Amino acid sequence: MPELTIPTDRLRSSWLSAHDEWAPGAHQDGAGLRLAPEAGLDRPEVFSAWVEQLRQQSERSVAPGEGRVHATHWWIVEDETYLGAIDLRHYLNAFLLDVGGHIGYSVRPSARRRGLATWALGAVLPEARAMGLGRVLVTCDDSNAGSARSIERNGGVLEDIRVTEAGSKRRYWITL
Repeated sequence: MPELTIPTDRLRSSWLSAHDEWAPGAHQDGAGLRLAPEAGLDRPEVFSAWVEQLRQQSERSVAPGEGRVHATHWWIVEDETYLGAIDLRHYLNAFLLDVGGHIGYSVRPSARRRGLATWALGAVLPEARAMGLGRVLVTCDDSNAGSARSIERNGGVLEDIRVTEAGSKRRYWITL
């Protein structure tokens, strides 16, 4: 049974194994890789510092950094194996309103087609409600039918499909 776990050093080798499944430079939405250094995550001290950054991003008493918003990160884990990531952005800036939404997620290639994205999104919605959000924006690439189904299964209502700086995006609102 999968669970959501706050990012942790103990899953470093599993995370690295999952990371190797992605094409070089591939975007892993919800994983917080924009906070990671360009290289060195294979070194324990660099990985640990990045994990701490992910944890700190939810702290409202700490400024999130230029162009960033506060966000809570979770890893999708089963039997001590990293399967993916999901994050909840506490509010939207202009980029997130247009492209990224409140919630981003990704599942490692070898763990796809098991319903993990649908499950993880459903598990995070109560967290968004508890944070005081009345509805959340969730987006996906227009070509990503699997992600669109995950969002729709969690009550997502399509607002529009728009061309953005990151390509054509489907934008859904989920009322909490």
